[in-house]
Amino acid sequence: MKLRLLTTTLVLLAAVGVASKATAGSDSSAQLVQLETEFMKAAAERGAQGYMSYYAEDAVELPNGTDMFRGKESIAKTMGFLDQKDNKLTWTPVYADIAASGDLGYTYGTYEFRSKDKDGKATVSYGKYASIWKKQKDGSWKVVMDMGNSSPAPEAKP
Repeated sequence: MKLRLLTTTLVLLAAVGVASKATAGSDSSAQLVQLETEFMKAAAERGAQGYMSYYAEDAVELPNGTDMFRGKESIAKTMGFLDQKDNKLTWTPVYADIAASGDLGYTYGTYEFRSKDKDGKATVSYGKYASIWKKQKDGSWKVVMDMGNSSPAPEAKP
């Protein structure tokens, strides 16, 4: 009887410990979601410069339908479209998680890009993305890998 009680107690303590870690993990994952919000705000306010401020020097970009870009300087050369007044890129993180080590995490979600075509007609494109974040030596988080690809327009909600 004592053995069963001891075993049950240990199992319950282990379950509480796991539940506590899951909650703590969710709290730290919220930090990445907050960073995504700040990242998007920086891009909206400062264009390519604001966007690139969230990238690590050795970041890699894996864009849809073209070769990869390695290094922040190489990636920055492709981001000039963010400086055009009619262009607006927004994104919404759907999920974030941080490794147990606390130094690597990822986010994924959806994006929307609004612009005007050569005739001045408004266009909208949609897609999904995944970003890998790495904690830097100074304690900040930076994007080390980013990828996205197009999606059909989301279905209207009834």
